[in-house]
Amino acid sequence: MTVSTEEFGSPSRPEAGGEASPEKLLAPVLSSFWDQPDPWTLETYRRHDGYLGLRKALEMAPDDVIALVKDSGLRGRGGAGFPTGMKWQFIPQGDGKPHYLVVNADESEPGTCKDIPLLFANPHALIEGIVIACHAIRSHHAFIYLRGETVPVLRRLHHAVAEAYVAGYLGENVLGSGFDLELTVHAGAGAYICGEETALLDSLEGRRGQPRLRPPFPAVAGLYACPTVVNNVESIASVPAILHRGKDWFRSMGSEKSPGFTLYSLSGHVARPGQYEGPLGITLRQLLDMSGGMRPGHRLKFWTPGGSSTPMLTDEHLDVPLDYEGVGAAGSMLGTKALQCFDETTCVVRAVTRWTEFYAHESCGKCTPCREGTYWLVQLLRDIEAGKGRMEDLDKLNDIADNINGKSFCALGDGAASPIFSSLKYFRAEYEQHVTGRGCPFDPAKSTAWADGKNLEVHA
Repeated sequence: MTVSTEEFGSPSRPEAGGEASPEKLLAPVLSSFWDQPDPWTLETYRRHDGYLGLRKALEMAPDDVIALVKDSGLRGRGGAGFPTGMKWQFIPQGDGKPHYLVVNADESEPGTCKDIPLLFANPHALIEGIVIACHAIRSHHAFIYLRGETVPVLRRLHHAVAEAYVAGYLGENVLGSGFDLELTVHAGAGAYICGEETALLDSLEGRRGQPRLRPPFPAVAGLYACPTVVNNVESIASVPAILHRGKDWFRSMGSEKSPGFTLYSLSGHVARPGQYEGPLGITLRQLLDMSGGMRPGHRLKFWTPGGSSTPMLTDEHLDVPLDYEGVGAAGSMLGTKALQCFDETTCVVRAVTRWTEFYAHESCGKCTPCREGTYWLVQLLRDIEAGKGRMEDLDKLNDIADNINGKSFCALGDGAASPIFSSLKYFRAEYEQHVTGRGCPFDPAKSTAWADGKNLEVHA
């Protein structure tokens, strides 16, 4: 589902907790024609200003394209929010080595669903962005690393790439500019760890996907030990509109330090889940208003702003601006903007246990803190959920998470620790109820506390 942000004021330069300005409205950009017949075709894309940004870029010097993207304030949409133009600028010039662009389409963060719908409905936005980016960093070979399970998307992407080659947007002498570019679509074998950029590069080279020790960073020694830019799908797909409409247009949306538009994945116990494209800086309250709110008869209990690897927030944070600074100030991370919403019927311990089981399963095993720590977190959480836990286990959970956080090669360890820290911060009493009630207070079959009615107020 895409929802036009014309339904509410775009918060251009919103203050934290303030009202959105009704004067400036934002129409969807990446999703503007998802609902039209055959939106994935080159013909449809051209009808919506497709490849006009590329024509403008090819008339500019590569360094000028980098400067434009840098001045626009576009930040990486893959989770970390690193400035895209700055990442391009890190590529050394005159080094005599091939330069590569790798697009990370291995979308696998629990709750995230934006890159795959974008590729399925509008693949040419990514292809045009790739050609612009390769021109900017002086690369003649680009790769799209796609999550292999998404076979329909893989087929559609191959079709779009073939269309681009026939139309002269890829291959030799792109649009008569003298610029050559080859684009390879690679399907991964399905591993969460390959969403980490250096593990992705190892997988792309045919090795087991495991994070690399840095430095050197990919900009210096990435794919095949050559300078490489790794960008998220949405980051690259946002570039054509910036070239076509200008940096000032892009900066008119969003907040001061997080400008522009983005795709929010709204899921969970909401009336109308889906993808909602809006300006950075809007709030969950506004998104819930647009999506019909929580399911009838229920209220928000907790939510994640950027997938399960970001610290959870509660209903106290409904008015936190959903940009990098606003969410960071609230103690979490914007991440992939996967807004998972849970109502009062959800057991926090059960949710955190399921997430932690995922991280334990997906750990590549390279780092001892992550490999061993996630295993023991799962054992403790399962015991607590089953009513076999002890009070000291709660401090032990926190201690193990602390020994994982910041002590692994990649962010998987940090992501596994985040739900532990945040759930103990906001819902420690619920953990204690699992211990004292010898089971989950949300499940009468698992808790003896139901016999004397101690936990009725929790279930209500």
